[in-house]
Amino acid sequence: MASSEIEVISVSRQQEQEEQQDQSASPNGVATAVIDVYSACAYGDFERLRHFVEVDGESLSKPDGNGYYALQWAALSNFPEIAQYILEHGGDVNAADNLGQTALHWAAVRGSVAVADVLLQSGARVEAADSNGFRAAHVSAQFGQTTFLNHIIAKYNADFDAPDNDGRSPLHWAAYKGFGDTVRLLLFRDAYQGRQDKEGCTPLHWAVLGGNVEVCTVLVHAGTKQELSVKDNAGCTPHQLASDKGHRQIALYLSNAQRAQSKNWRDKICSGKLGGTGYAPILLSVMLILIFLFTSSVIAAPNLPKVTAAVGLWAWTALSLAVLSLIMLYKCSSKDPGYIKRHGDLGKEADTEDPLLNVDLNNSSIWMGSWSQLCPTCKIIRPVRSKHCTTCLRCVEQFDHHCPWISNCVGKRNKRDFFIFLCLGTLTSTISAMIAVQRVWTAAQSLHIEGSWVHFVLTQHPGIVVFMALDSIIFIASTTLLVSQASQIARNITTNELANAVRYGYLRGPDGRFRNPYNHGCRKNCADFLIQGYTDDDEIAWPDLHQVARQN
Repeated sequence: MASSEIEVISVSRQQEQEEQQDQSASPNGVATAVIDVYSACAYGDFERLRHFVEVDGESLSKPDGNGYYALQWAALSNFPEIAQYILEHGGDVNAADNLGQTALHWAAVRGSVAVADVLLQSGARVEAADSNGFRAAHVSAQFGQTTFLNHIIAKYNADFDAPDNDGRSPLHWAAYKGFGDTVRLLLFRDAYQGRQDKEGCTPLHWAVLGGNVEVCTVLVHAGTKQELSVKDNAGCTPHQLASDKGHRQIALYLSNAQRAQSKNWRDKICSGKLGGTGYAPILLSVMLILIFLFTSSVIAAPNLPKVTAAVGLWAWTALSLAVLSLIMLYKCSSKDPGYIKRHGDLGKEADTEDPLLNVDLNNSSIWMGSWSQLCPTCKIIRPVRSKHCTTCLRCVEQFDHHCPWISNCVGKRNKRDFFIFLCLGTLTSTISAMIAVQRVWTAAQSLHIEGSWVHFVLTQHPGIVVFMALDSIIFIASTTLLVSQASQIARNITTNELANAVRYGYLRGPDGRFRNPYNHGCRKNCADFLIQGYTDDDEIAWPDLHQVARQN
C-alpha cells in the first residue's frame, strides 16, 4: 500500500505554495519590498497592488514565472478585498496553474472562508478538479480545514463524497491525516464509509495507516460491522493492517470491536447486553429474593423469638423502603434519561434548513465551537456535557454513565431518581441488616448458646446467612455509588466528565489546568439538583467558557 505516496501528494501542495511565498521574504523571515502584483497579493499590500495595476498597467490575468496567478496568492493568504479587486480588474476566477489548481484550491489549503465566498459568488466552480482529481473538498480535508469544508458543503452544495483519481474521497484523506473533527463532519453529512479506493482501502484502513486512535474510534462507532471485515487488495482487514504496522492500541481496539459485533449469548451475559435488557432483571430478582428471605427467615422464622413492637416497626420500615426501592428501580429503568431528539425525529422541521449552515448563530449553550459536538450516528449537534451512549445508541443530555444494573443511562432527566434509588438501597440494606443481627443475637442469648455464635447461625439459620451475604453486596455497591454520586452532585460534575476530563476543552482553564465552569458551590449545586433534578447549563461560573472552548 503506497502510504508514502498519499503523504507526498498532500504535503507537496503546501510546500510548493509556501516556498513560492517565501521567495519574497528575507532569510530572517521579514518581508522585503513588494516587487510585483504577485508579492503584493501574497502580503496584502493593497495600495501597491493598485499602483501596479492602475499606474503601471500590470496584468492580473497572467501567471507568474511558476505558473501561479495573483488570485491564488490572495486566496492562500485570505485577503477577500484583494481577491474582489483582482476579479474586477481582469482576473479569471477559474484560472488554473500547472497542476490544474484554481484559487479555490489554494483557499482550501488555509481555510480561507471569506475568499471562498468571493470566488464562488463570482462564478468559481466548486467541483473543479486538479490533475490529481482533487476538488476543494479534498484539499480542505487533507489540511483539516473543517470550517471551510462545512461552509462549501452547506452553502454551495460541494460534493463531499466525490472520489479523486485514485478513488479516495475526502473521508479517506481526513481519516489518514488524523483530523478527527473533519471526519466527524463528513460522517455527520453521511459520507460513505464503505468506499474502497483503487487499492481496496476504506477510510478505516487509512485511519489505521495514519495510526490515529481517535479517528478509528469515531469511524467504528459511526459505522457497521461490515467496515471491520473489509479486505484491501492485499487481503488485509483494518485489524490485520494495524497488527502489521505495529499499532498495538488500534489493533486491540479493532479486535475488541470485532468481538463485540459477533458475541455469543455467554459474552452478552458477561457484558450486560443480553437481549438489550442489561442486568436490571438480575437486580430485580435479587431484591425480591432479599424481601422474601427477610420476611421468612428474619421476621417470621419459627425458631426465632417473638417480634417486639420496636422490631416490628423497624421491620415495616425496611419493607416499605424495599417496596419504594422497587418502584424507583422501575422508574430509573423506564424513564427517559435525557435523550436528545435525532435528526429523523424532528420530522419536517429537520428539512427546512441545513443544521450547520449558520451554526455559529445557534444558542451558545448548544454550540461551543467544537466539532466534537457533532454526533455522526444521531446526526445532531450535541449540547455541551452530552454524550453518545454506545449501548443505548442515543445521545444523552448531561450524560453521567450507562448503568447496566438499571438497563438505562443516567442523565439529566433521571439522575435524581437514580440518586434516590441509591439512598433507598443503602437505607434498606442497613436497617434490614441491623434487624437480622438483632434477631439472631436475641435468639442466641435466649437459648444460652455456648461456644461459637457464628456456628450457631450457620447451622440453625442458613436463610439469614444467605440474606446477610446478599444484603452485604447490595450495601457495599449502593453505598459506594451513593458516596460517588453525592460528591459529584456537590461539585456539579458528571462521572463521564471526571473520567474524560482531558478530552473536554470546557473543563480546562486558560492555563490548561482542570477547571469546572459549572461549579457554583456546594450549596447551590445541591439545591438546584434536589429542587429541579438537574442543573442549568446556561449558568456558568466563568463568562469566558465559550472563548476557552473555541480555543480548544
